[in-house]
This record gives sequence, structure tokens and C-alpha cells, in this order.
Amino acid sequence: MTCFKCYYAYPTFGCHDSEGLSMIILKDTKASLRASILFCFNPASIFYTSIYSESLYALFSIGGVYHWFSGAQSTAVLWLAVSGLARSNGMLNAGYICFHTMLRLYEALIYKKRTSLALQVLAVGILCCLFIFVPFVSFQAFGYYNMCHGQHFDDIRPWCRGRIPTMYNYIQAHYWGVGFLKYFHLKQMPNFLLASPILTLTLCLILTYARTWSKLLFSLGFQASLEEMCAEFLLRPVTYLRAKTYSPDNMSSNDTEPRHLRRRKQMIGRAKPSTQVKENKLLDESPYLSASIFPFIVHLGFMGATAFFVMHVQVATRFLSASAPLYWFAAYLMISPSSRRWGYLIWAYCSAYILLGSLLFPNFYPFT
Repeated sequence: MTCFKCYYAYPTFGCHDSEGLSMIILKDTKASLRASILFCFNPASIFYTSIYSESLYALFSIGGVYHWFSGAQSTAVLWLAVSGLARSNGMLNAGYICFHTMLRLYEALIYKKRTSLALQVLAVGILCCLFIFVPFVSFQAFGYYNMCHGQHFDDIRPWCRGRIPTMYNYIQAHYWGVGFLKYFHLKQMPNFLLASPILTLTLCLILTYARTWSKLLFSLGFQASLEEMCAEFLLRPVTYLRAKTYSPDNMSSNDTEPRHLRRRKQMIGRAKPSTQVKENKLLDESPYLSASIFPFIVHLGFMGATAFFVMHVQVATRFLSASAPLYWFAAYLMISPSSRRWGYLIWAYCSAYILLGSLLFPNFYPFT
């Protein structure tokens, strides 16, 4: 995203990587710009303009995913691991690597029939995921060593006796009341209302994607053909695809569309009349609801469900603020003629929360 509000020490890297990720997924300069502007004025902006962990997490999370989709896997794993240092939910970014590994395994076993290649892909995927988990595990081990190791059994904290001793989970559960459905009380209704806009946008995005790509969603991403996954930058390095897709050989003299989109339109032209309207609509929405967004949807869905059912729900506004699909989908709503008024509501929501957050947060009032 062009206007990425990066952590103070890394402005250039964050702006470049976030813009690159939007371009890779959306393949549309104007759409990327719209999403970038939306992110610049997101409802959790107060946390991005102060020294807070959200901005650092967003920098390394979005940057890591960008490098992964660009083919720079070593750099991506390092960035994603650092995102886990900023916030513990950075470990969830390993899901992108797991999804990519599953696709590569499917390609190696089903298409190429190469067991050795499948084992190699599996080993690399496991090592990458383990590396992302290292910062979180190291922090827990550090806490256990300092607070539990060498202490008398009767003097140690209760979390030290746990099967998996994690001090932060104990603090959240014991002192903050964090847990499944523990926040569902009538007195918390204002906090649910405070988080309702971001949760509603998340739910609408997931339902829209499920309606458009229902088979893909319920098949865990395997329904799409291998060729389409390659065209969506899931299996090949972006540098290769960019050179191949946008080279003069792949462009006609009067058409600037990538070849894989023209080929998809030709396939739709041969489709049954009953599916013609649905497929044409899908083509119109493809920059925002393409197959490549599937792992982002799963990631966002898990985080949204966690925020609603487990966490203090008002935290959802900043907890989900680094999720790129929200801004891609909001940009889609703004340019869609049938839902343009929802775009105005999104702008009003962002503006109101920027003002509200600027007043409440510096004065230590509860805001997300």
C-alpha cells in the first residue's frame, strides 16, 4: 500500500512492500491506490500514529507476506518471525506458508508424481514454520526460566505448573477475563457496538468471498486449477510471472489484458448460457475476489472469530487493522455502483473513529 503508515524506523521498506503486495494480489494500480488511502485513514489510526505494537506488527506482517509472494522466501520467513516478536498473533502468518506448502505438495504428488520433491517441499515448509514460531517460544522460555526455574514448588506461579506454561495466556485469563464467551455479558454491549463496524465488514467480506468461490473455500483452496493458482502468483515467483504476463509477446496490439485473463474469458465464452452471467460477474470482481486471496480470507476469518468469541471484543478494531483484505474489499465497495453508498459509510466510519480515538486514547479512556 502506497501510503503505509510504517513504524518510525522503517518507513521506506514498509511503503514499498505494502504497495507491492497490493499490486501482486489486485493487479490493478488504481485499486491498490484506493486500498492504500483507506489504510492511511483506517479506524485504528491512533495506534499507528503513536509508539504502539500495531504499526511494527503491520510492517513486518505485510512486508513478510509480500516477500513470500515475491519469491524471496528467506527474507519473508525472517520478517514474519519478527512480526511474532511484535505481537504473538504474528505466529498465524505461518498459515500462508502452510497453504503454499500444501499447494506445492499437491503439485508434486498429483501432477508431477515426484515423491522426493514432495518430501523436500514438506521439509522446507516445516522448517519455515518452526522458524516463525521461534520468537514466541523463546519469549515463553525466557519467562519460564526467570520466574519458574529454581523456585520452590509452593512459591511458583500457577501458570508455571501448566502442561504448556505460557505466562501471557495466564495473565489474560486470570486478570483480564479473556476466554471463550467470557465477555458475553449485557454490560459489555457498548464494547460490542464499538467493534461492530469492523466485525460487520469482516463478515460481509467472508460471505461475499464464500458466495463467489464456494467450492474453492470449502475445498481448502484445491478446487482451483493448478494453472489458475500459478496465474494468481501462488506457485511461481512474481518476477517470473510479471515478466511473462506483461511482456510484449503476451500482449496484443489493441489489448492490454494479461494473457491468463483473456484465456479465462475464452473459457467462459464456451461455457453454458446458464453460467454466463455468473462467470462474467466473477470476472468483473476478480481483482478483489480472486483465488489468490483465499489464504488471506482464512487468516482474517480466524482472527475475526477469535476477536469476537475469545478476546475483549473492542480490541477487534486494532486487532484486525493490519488485515489487507479489509481494505481491498472496502475499495471494491466504493467503486461498485450497487454498493457505493456503503463506501460513503466506510469513509464516515473511518473518520469518526479517527476523531474518537484521538480524543479518547490519549486521555486514557477505553478505546479498542
